[in-house]
Amino acid sequence: MCGIVGHVANTPSQRPREVVLDGLARLEYRGYDSAGIALASGGGLEAIRAVGKLANLREAIDGAGPDDALAGIGHTRWATHGRPTVTNAHPHRSEDGAFALVHNGIIENADALRARLIDDGASFASETDTEVVVHLIQRAYDDPATPAWDGDIAGADEATAPAARRLVAAMRAVADILEGTFTLLVVTEHAPGLVVAARRSSPLVVGLGENENFLGSDVLAFVEHTSRAVEIGQDHVVAVTADGVTVIDPSGAVVPLKEYEVDFASDRATKGDWPTFMDKEINEQPRGVADTLADRLDSHGHLTLDEIRIPEYILRGVDKIVMLGCGTASYAGQVARYAIEHWCRIPVEVELSSEFRYRDPVVTEKTLVIAISQSGETMDTIQAIRHAREQGARVVAVVNTPGSTISRESDAVLLTHAGPEIAVASTKAFTAQVTACYILGLYLAQVRGNKYAEEIADYMDKLAEAPAKIQWILDRAETVRQFARTMVDASSVIYLGRHVGFPVALEGALKLKEICYIHAEGFAAGELKHGPIALVDDGQPVIVIVPTPRRAELHNKVLANIQEVRARGARTILVAEEGDSSVDAFADIVFRIPPTPTLYAPLLAVVPLQIFACELATAKGLDVDQPRNLAKSVTVE
Repeated sequence: MCGIVGHVANTPSQRPREVVLDGLARLEYRGYDSAGIALASGGGLEAIRAVGKLANLREAIDGAGPDDALAGIGHTRWATHGRPTVTNAHPHRSEDGAFALVHNGIIENADALRARLIDDGASFASETDTEVVVHLIQRAYDDPATPAWDGDIAGADEATAPAARRLVAAMRAVADILEGTFTLLVVTEHAPGLVVAARRSSPLVVGLGENENFLGSDVLAFVEHTSRAVEIGQDHVVAVTADGVTVIDPSGAVVPLKEYEVDFASDRATKGDWPTFMDKEINEQPRGVADTLADRLDSHGHLTLDEIRIPEYILRGVDKIVMLGCGTASYAGQVARYAIEHWCRIPVEVELSSEFRYRDPVVTEKTLVIAISQSGETMDTIQAIRHAREQGARVVAVVNTPGSTISRESDAVLLTHAGPEIAVASTKAFTAQVTACYILGLYLAQVRGNKYAEEIADYMDKLAEAPAKIQWILDRAETVRQFARTMVDASSVIYLGRHVGFPVALEGALKLKEICYIHAEGFAAGELKHGPIALVDDGQPVIVIVPTPRRAELHNKVLANIQEVRARGARTILVAEEGDSSVDAFADIVFRIPPTPTLYAPLLAVVPLQIFACELATAKGLDVDQPRNLAKSVTVE
């Protein structure tokens, strides 16, 4: 879950320090318990670390560090092994001080390896699994018995090429004995113009520049400097110099670079004039939905999804769909289930990725798995899709990040074009994911003959109205903000919804928990009488997602639920359609959304809930973008 950055320059300068610090700032959403940087120059290796947010590292590094560095690596930490302290912060140094290493992931056999190293005379300064790795790399580098690697490293100068090859050999030997998940970046004073990295089930991408190259756990680390990126495969080692990138597979062979273009501008990863990234991303949702919808229909009005590389005859034979996700992505899947079952008449299950493979799920070659992840690096989802594919299922990835692990390990990819999402609490990713799943559902209905072309075109036309309707809500958001500021003393909030409103209630409650630190629960409104109503007493805030009055049965049931909680003293906050005056008598306040078809209502109803949570967190003086104990991309199980 940590953020890692690397940079190599072709001339000694302050640029590695500047690029690494800038990259860490862009990746701070991945962890902010501590941060550190190591810089390699002709004069040696220097590491600087600090506890807390990146500003503390900037203060510590002010005036420190070499001005003539050739390479740098940096790390922003979400703690897994060891408390957030300077001693536990990355980078970690080898005992002789000649190597520095940063690490994202968890080394599962670290304790056994640590014990072996202690028996061999090693001493440890930290509680981390990462320090174990850097000690192993030093020993492997120094050990003449380490199997040599004699390939050519692109861009390595003649003087340091032998040291560079030895470091590659050491990294390969150490990675081979590690168990768990990791991305490792190491620099050494023996070859200061080099970064060597390795990955296993943890994100790593290389950026290609002019007379410089970059590494990161996300393209955001270097998107300001280049839009050219290279995929790094599972269990591959990569040697990066200023003038070349060498990727080595587990057999030791050099493999061709798999280059791709990063498809968003660097300004989409900056906050601009917005007070928080979350504010900005809430307001980017019309664009995110519109971009996800763009160019999906051909001149005949048929859905064309070139990314879906699964043959149509296989899709026609699917007898079950399983949607996988964690947190917000799971709720996006729950919303989409209603639409896909309605359009395609296929049973749809929505599974938490973290639970999926542990319950021995029934998955066959006729199962279609839809894996939903903003980052494409969610470890629970990665492991779940691997299990599904072992059982013969086909997997479609719905991700926001091209070249990510989930996109590479799936049979097909449907990209959401929301642009980078920096705030830990997901907003625009949710609406883009729901949109992409709707598109996929309609495509399946087209392939399987469940809907006529005219019906699908009509569904797409109505879906295309969503961006303007979301903007309508955003333009009238002051009512939501004003009310949120009155809720600063709330200690508990209940969310209720029926049908597609139920997962919206779950998502709204999650937002409040994540950034406001207020206990919140989402319930299916029909379950109210089966237990949750015991929570309602005088003044209890209850937020209700009210269905369109055009679905009279659903609408009337929810009105009855509202009356039940009001009879027990609840303070009712309703999300209801503009023009639905029937709710006025039952509400303390109404957040209005434009009329829309029932299945598309979640794209609108969730927006006031996002604004409400964001404004309430701001009013409470909390860090909206970086809530405590959380990180954006959960890349460990």
